[in-house]
Amino acid sequence: MTDIGVMDYIWLGVLAVFQGPEAFSILGLPISITVLMVTFGLILGIVVGATPGLGSVIAMAISLPILISIFGYNADALLPVLGFLIGVMKGSTVGGAVPAILFNTPGTPDAYMTTLDGYPMAQAGKASKALRISHFSSVTGDTFSDIVLIVCAPFLAILVEAYLDLPEKTALLILSLSFIAAVVGGSAAKGLLSCGLGLLAVYIGTGEDFYPRLSFGLPALSDGIPITAAVIGILVIGAIFSELEELWHQTRRTGTIEVAKDQGDQRLHWADIRRIFPYISRSVLIGTAIGALPGIGSTLAATIGYATGKRRHARKKVPGDPAFGEGAPEGIAATEAANSSVSGANLIPVLSLGIPGNTAAVFLILAADSIGGFNPGPAVFKFSADLNPELVIAFGLFTTMIIANLLNWTVGGALMRWLGVLVRIPKQYLLPVVLLLTLASLYVEETSMSAIWFGFGFGILGYFMKRFGISPLPFVIGFVLGGRLEMTARQAFSATGGDPFFLLKSPIAALFIFAAVAVVYLSVRKPKAVTP
Repeated sequence: MTDIGVMDYIWLGVLAVFQGPEAFSILGLPISITVLMVTFGLILGIVVGATPGLGSVIAMAISLPILISIFGYNADALLPVLGFLIGVMKGSTVGGAVPAILFNTPGTPDAYMTTLDGYPMAQAGKASKALRISHFSSVTGDTFSDIVLIVCAPFLAILVEAYLDLPEKTALLILSLSFIAAVVGGSAAKGLLSCGLGLLAVYIGTGEDFYPRLSFGLPALSDGIPITAAVIGILVIGAIFSELEELWHQTRRTGTIEVAKDQGDQRLHWADIRRIFPYISRSVLIGTAIGALPGIGSTLAATIGYATGKRRHARKKVPGDPAFGEGAPEGIAATEAANSSVSGANLIPVLSLGIPGNTAAVFLILAADSIGGFNPGPAVFKFSADLNPELVIAFGLFTTMIIANLLNWTVGGALMRWLGVLVRIPKQYLLPVVLLLTLASLYVEETSMSAIWFGFGFGILGYFMKRFGISPLPFVIGFVLGGRLEMTARQAFSATGGDPFFLLKSPIAALFIFAAVAVVYLSVRKPKAVTP
């Protein structure tokens, strides 16, 4: 038997996509079911991403059992199902910017930072241009991240795992939370308060004890607070309450509700691309690096990308240009490039280590486990002379990601421009619909009325946080990372023999802890926070 080389595996992966089961033919040209499923997934992802309260996680959770029931558990089902899920994951990242720009309501948590400059641009009559900037930055970041994944997946994953053991991962999570709390919000104190509330909420009813913590004997709290209800409630429902109040004040002042209309040139020119490209370049590097770390998601990448871009913009600001938070195109570019560049890099730990980098990637592992024939982990990248079918599947996945990116550049751009007409819909009609969809999505995800009440409760909390100038983003990141922080810290404490100083025994972990303290200290002494 002839030895199988790297190029042979790549070619076999491409053929597995394009010569797989046929959906139909056009003029005698067979159209692969995998290509069709990637297309459907991308379109669905953009639509759900553009709908506040929905998102890739809910769409993938609903789609997976339906897809498996249609395609079955045979080997031919693997690439179509995974291709659809990848399309949803990529499309939702692009689509999440639409409501953030048009209505100041993030479609996904990682699009929250997009509201800071996207919505002011829409109010200034530049909604279509803001959408074009968002689309260009998002797809550029996604494409770069996929290239890194395809070229460097085995090497980056091995390096990360070699240098970050349990104490280092615990310290890295502490550094992440400290950085977010210190740089996001009206001040470092408000950021720390927001993050602390998120950590407090996530520890209700959870843990490894034999009885639920902080539940006050209430059955509704004994199982913990659903992450969907907390995140959507504080980000989306809280923003809806705030917008409804603003509409009420507006009608009292003027007697009418203003509707933003596009004004002037809405095209994206080469001069605009040159202006935003330095911010895109930095953000794609930040997003790709964060995405390669297991368990660190796109919301953190978007925040760091925005904060880094803001510092650069403050140094190089041209007189007359809007500052970050006032409708700067660079702010949209920095955020969207960072959160989109996470998506490809998130699959580095998934494919190489079997560890999901974000919640959306969990469904890829669930699909692979359910169907069989593909076990994400180190064995995937074994370039053996004998055929390694899992490596063929891996290169098939890379091919579906390239197809999704090409569709994102074309179909995604057209959909983004079409969705821009939503800016003409008066808010007094749209916001109640958005609230209804948000509550419906909560019920679909949790199938419990308690999730609705949790959503309303956290919506009220988000509303008051906005009223007092406290950013809800540190709360969200604290809530998302809090459980992982506790689990990693418990494991590290146990692995080091119960050493209470395990965070200081490793040089890398000690460096992360020192950096966390330094970030908070410097922010308190000279607060220059990202004001949402």
